[in-house]
Amino acid sequence: MDWSLLACGTSGKHVTYAPDEPALRARLRTTTPAGEAWRCLRCGTYVAGSPAASGPAAAAPRVRRGRELRSALILRLFAVERFLRAIAFGAIAYALWRFRYSQTTVERSFDRELPVVRELLRQLGINTSHSRVLGLIQHAFQLTPATVTWLAVGAAGYAVIELVEGTGLWLLKRWGEYFAMVATSVGIPYEIYDLIGKVTWLRVVAFVINVALVVYLVLSKRLFGARGGKRAYEARLRSESILQAEATAVAAESRLPGRR
Repeated sequence: MDWSLLACGTSGKHVTYAPDEPALRARLRTTTPAGEAWRCLRCGTYVAGSPAASGPAAAAPRVRRGRELRSALILRLFAVERFLRAIAFGAIAYALWRFRYSQTTVERSFDRELPVVRELLRQLGINTSHSRVLGLIQHAFQLTPATVTWLAVGAAGYAVIELVEGTGLWLLKRWGEYFAMVATSVGIPYEIYDLIGKVTWLRVVAFVINVALVVYLVLSKRLFGARGGKRAYEARLRSESILQAEATAVAAESRLPGRR
């Protein structure tokens, strides 16, 4: 799949630029029966009409192409998952905070309605004698207000971390990639401990997603010096840039005999 063509096709917008340098400008411009056309810096096709912008080559927009577009889509999918986590834990934090100030009232209401709920579940054929959910609810009523407060603070803190992760990944920032990699790595040992205690589909899915994110970030973004580090990553980006390729060709031509 040509991700560059797909991006231009779905957005309906090409990225054309007229550099001030005459030799480089000539390589990006052509003449058609319909008039001048400029090469799109993303998909490489010539687009009829005036360029979208002009100026020094150094000021040209940085355009994501090919694998970088695919990478951007993958990172934003991870970002959406992080945003969903932030919303879930934010809701948990809010519920705990409200529970902190109405714990007694909620417990009384629960005790009052519990016989009715048990009878209804019994008629449906559900045994509530060893119900895990009811046990957790009753355990929650035994927590001290201070403990509930700290649980709310912990849930809120985790929601903030997930929000920062999601924002950095969605904006495709280098700091966001490092933050997401470090924050996710810290939690993996605890997830392994949880899986050793009990395997559930939710824990397995969360573990797989987190490991996949860490491995993907380290290898594809070359974090912490992996695969040549930042220098190799930026070199790859330059090698995929149409403008950089044309500038390299112009420089090579200028060194040929008779071109001085």
